Amino acid sequence: MVRKKIKGTLLFDGITPATLHSEAAAAAEILRRGGLVAFPTETVYGLGGDALNAQAVAKIFRAKGRPQDNPLIVHIYEAEQMRELAAEIPAAAWLLAEHFWPGPLTLVLPKQPHVPPETTGGLDSVAIRLPAHPTALALLRAAALPVAGPSANTSGRPSPTTADHVLEDLAGRIEAVLDGGPCPVGVESTVLDLRGGIPRILRPGGITPEQISQVLQRECELAHWVQSSPAAPPSPGLKYTHYAPRAPLYLLRGEPERQLAKLQQLQQEWQQQGKRVGLLVSAESAAALQGTDIISLGSRRRPAEIAARLFAALREFDARQVDVILAEGYSTDGVGLALMNRLEKAAGHRVIEVG
Repeated sequence: MVRKKIKGTLLFDGITPATLHSEAAAAAEILRRGGLVAFPTETVYGLGGDALNAQAVAKIFRAKGRPQDNPLIVHIYEAEQMRELAAEIPAAAWLLAEHFWPGPLTLVLPKQPHVPPETTGGLDSVAIRLPAHPTALALLRAAALPVAGPSANTSGRPSPTTADHVLEDLAGRIEAVLDGGPCPVGVESTVLDLRGGIPRILRPGGITPEQISQVLQRECELAHWVQSSPAAPPSPGLKYTHYAPRAPLYLLRGEPERQLAKLQQLQQEWQQQGKRVGLLVSAESAAALQGTDIISLGSRRRPAEIAARLFAALREFDARQVDVILAEGYSTDGVGLALMNRLEKAAGHRVIEVG
C-alpha cells in the first residue's frame, strides 16, 4: 500500500486484497465530504462524486470541463439501490440486473424527485449501473451512497483505462485516485433506456444488443441522436465530442483487404508531405505494414481485445506526437458495434469508405 500526492491529488497505489477495505474506507470518506475520487471499473475509470449532492456533482463538471446538460451515470453496489433512485422500475430492469449486474450495463429509468437535476443533465430520468470491479464495489459499499461517475478524463479526450491516464488529465483537479490496474473491458457500458415500450440502446457498450434481446426475448431498438440537436442528450456519449486524440483521426470502412491498400496509399502520400502518420490497425494488417508508428490492437478474431486496447492506443499516439492517425474499421457484430461507435466518435465522423 502506497499513498503519494501528485500535483495535490492523492494516489492510492499498490492496493492488495488485504488493504482494499482500509483504502476504500479512506477514499469513501472523501466522497462523503463532497470530494471527488477517481476509481476503476471493468469498463473505464470513473470520476466519482456523491450523486445526491449537487455541489459535489458540480465539481465533477468543473474538473472535466463537461457540458452541464450531459447526464451522469450513477453507480450503486447492489440492485436494491435502484429503488432509492428510480421512481418506476419495470420488470425488465430487475431481469436485466439479475443477468448482467455487476457488469457493463446502464439502465435509464424515471428518476426520484430527490435526485438533483445537476446529476441528470436536467432530465426527468436517471442512468444507473452496478459495476463489476472489486475496487469500485468496495468504494461504493464503504461510501454507502450512490456515486455519480462519468469517465475520469477531461471532456472530449480518450477515456482512461489506467490510473496514469486519469492523472495525465486530472492531477491537481480532484482529491484522489484509486489505482486498480488496467480496466479489462476498456469501452464504456451499454446504456439502455427502459422508459418506453421498446427497449432502446442509447449507447452501445460492453453488453451487446444480442445479449439483451436474448434475456428480454424481444428486439432492442438502436437509438440515433442528431448531434446538432439543441435538446439535452438522453445519455452520455451522444451530443458532444468524445474519445478524440490530439491528432486528427481518419476511420476507414470496407473490406479488410481494401482498407489495407488504402491505408498504405494514404500513409505514403502523407509521409511524402512530411507528416508523421500513426496507423491503428489489427494484428493481421500490422504484419503487412511498414513504419515506426504502428499500433496493433489485436486480432480481428478477438474484437473484445481490440476494444479493450483502443483508448490506451489513442493516448499512446498523443505521446508520440503524430500528425495524423489512420484507423481500420471492423465488423459491427457483437462488441464490434461499441468499438465502431467509439472509433467514429474519435474520428469526429471523418470516415473514408473504401467499398
